[in-house]
Amino acid sequence: MKLATRINSILPTVNGDIIEALKKLSEISGITHVDLNYPEHFSQYSVGDVLETLKLANLKVNGLALRFRNHFINGELGNSNQSIAEDAYVLCKEAADACRELGGEVITLWLGFDGFDYPFQSDYQNAWKQVRDYVAALADYAPDLQISIEYKPYQERSYALIDSIGTTLLMVNEVNRENVGVTVDYCHMLMKRENPAYGLSLAADRGKLYGVHINDGYGTHDDGLMVGTVSFMQTLEFIYYLKKYDYQGVIYFDTFPVREEPIAEIRQNVKVIQKINDLVDSIGLESIQETIGKNDAVAVNELFYQCLK
Repeated sequence: MKLATRINSILPTVNGDIIEALKKLSEISGITHVDLNYPEHFSQYSVGDVLETLKLANLKVNGLALRFRNHFINGELGNSNQSIAEDAYVLCKEAADACRELGGEVITLWLGFDGFDYPFQSDYQNAWKQVRDYVAALADYAPDLQISIEYKPYQERSYALIDSIGTTLLMVNEVNRENVGVTVDYCHMLMKRENPAYGLSLAADRGKLYGVHINDGYGTHDDGLMVGTVSFMQTLEFIYYLKKYDYQGVIYFDTFPVREEPIAEIRQNVKVIQKINDLVDSIGLESIQETIGKNDAVAVNELFYQCLK
């Protein structure tokens, strides 16, 4: 399995030094890749410095995730102020250049500020079309990279412009570029009251699943809890569908240890996802699919809980 984890969990333990955080990350067995935030993780060191550290640490870059701050709080690519929207697009192009230099493959777009808080606050269709056109332009600028849209129903805004698997796939369809797809985040899906495996299957079946963030939570907030700690059966189903569709990308632990020691928390995530993966293998994809075909909740329960005997 290709596994990455949230570097920001480690940063507080090394005084915010990204190089030291990467060195610590390299000591965790099972972590093979990193996802870096742009421009957040390049404020102290150059792309070259980070690349050299990654080589020494024997870690690969999966991709870069855009992090919009400061004057983007009223919108990024969909901002009604065209100058600010253009600034967001320029930042995206810079991230693509850095990603390419680092050997990464994926640019993740989470447009957390493209949305609204009040009725009559946003011109919905203008914002939608503006985001669509900028994403298409970015895809054309970086045809060698996967441009992946990560959706979230709310937070930072009360309502996000791109808030669900449905609106994300609609956007992907309208952008109409081979290299534009979807990043699914397990907690975000719970927040939207989506069943994570169902949403994943919609993207994967269309060949548009470009990124996977896994965590857990209670569905009202982006809790970022350890994998499989709250909704174990749904997590199990999520992993089954990743295997069914032969997902070859990186699985990213997007968890937020606050009271937990971060390295121990990451190691636990690695252990749990490997255990779940092994459980699915031991039962067998064909047996699971056959049981799904019965449409019988008792049969499903028996199939998985036989492992407790």
